[in-house]
Amino acid sequence: MRILHINASYKPAWKYGGPTVSISGLCEELVSAGIPTEVFTTTANGERELEVAANEPTIVDGVIVTYFTRLTKDHTHFSPKLLLKLWRNAKHYDVIHIHAWWNMVSILSCFIALKRNVPVVVSPRGMLSSYTFNNDNVGKKGAIHRFLGKSLLSKVNIHVTAESEKREIENLVHPKSFAIIPNLIQLPSVVNAHQLDNAVFKIIFLSRIDAKKGLNILLDALKNVKHSWHLTIAGSGDVDYINLLKNQAKELTIADHITWAGFAGDEKFRLLSEHDLFVLPSHNENFGNAVIESLSVGTPVLLSDGVGLSNYVKEKDLGWVCEASSTALSNVISTIISGENEKLVQIRNTAPEIIRLDFNKSILVKQYIDLYKKVLVDERL
Repeated sequence: MRILHINASYKPAWKYGGPTVSISGLCEELVSAGIPTEVFTTTANGERELEVAANEPTIVDGVIVTYFTRLTKDHTHFSPKLLLKLWRNAKHYDVIHIHAWWNMVSILSCFIALKRNVPVVVSPRGMLSSYTFNNDNVGKKGAIHRFLGKSLLSKVNIHVTAESEKREIENLVHPKSFAIIPNLIQLPSVVNAHQLDNAVFKIIFLSRIDAKKGLNILLDALKNVKHSWHLTIAGSGDVDYINLLKNQAKELTIADHITWAGFAGDEKFRLLSEHDLFVLPSHNENFGNAVIESLSVGTPVLLSDGVGLSNYVKEKDLGWVCEASSTALSNVISTIISGENEKLVQIRNTAPEIIRLDFNKSILVKQYIDLYKKVLVDERL
């Protein structure tokens, strides 16, 4: 069974956030499990290109990856060479797994794979949520969906990472099948103990900095928190948007309580472990890798109810969930600081082991392999 993964970006294009981490991690685990796996991607790295050998296969951490050059340097990622290679070689693969949507790599690759009669799995990676569908280029997305996307998606098998993502997609399309499998997360081998600092409550936001993430709501909320706090913002994003947030912090007179740490990279687990609370107030999030990364080192989480993992956090009692509003966030944060020390300690002591059991990579990669096998069987019926 040979699997081809297609996404517009691949490691080390970390600026695209969690999907890059999740997709590369999945491909590496599939190879480790003995499943022949290849990747077609582009040289995309924002407005720049990755410094990699282009248009020829290369080995990246055990995975055969081909980075194709692209003509457009924006989110469309148009790559004729990738599409031509796919047309010629699609039949060499048993299943083609396409990641994300709303770019020319994903949509046109889906079209080609179906034309070549190869079974397709699509992981929308949050791109088919109501928030994403109704924000940015709404008219273009609507037209693409009506004239091409809806038809294509009705012929594929859709993989989602949470039940909430499935429910949203069901309002848009009716695919051949749904599969719910969490992302594979690289967990730290060592968890460093952290003692609560009663003087200053340390909060961390670690994610790609984008309007979707609700960071502006968190800043607005923190101005109303009377207790002593410090916020670390770890992540990269559009410079203009980051400057807008920095100006907001100045206007709220909270800038002195904020550290802009930039992209955390290999330091993220240490950074997470040194904080009392991880906050992700996203308007919409199909999964949220950083939620699991934070809990894996024992740092409790506060999520908006738009985060795909919010139900998991509530069920396991690993943090707090509220609506994505400044009032709700400020109220919960104030309550946590003033009277939830016992719960903070409990989560710090129990969360790492819970995460290791629930997100065991060997178990999860088997679920992905079983998905591919099921797709093949269904195709032959």
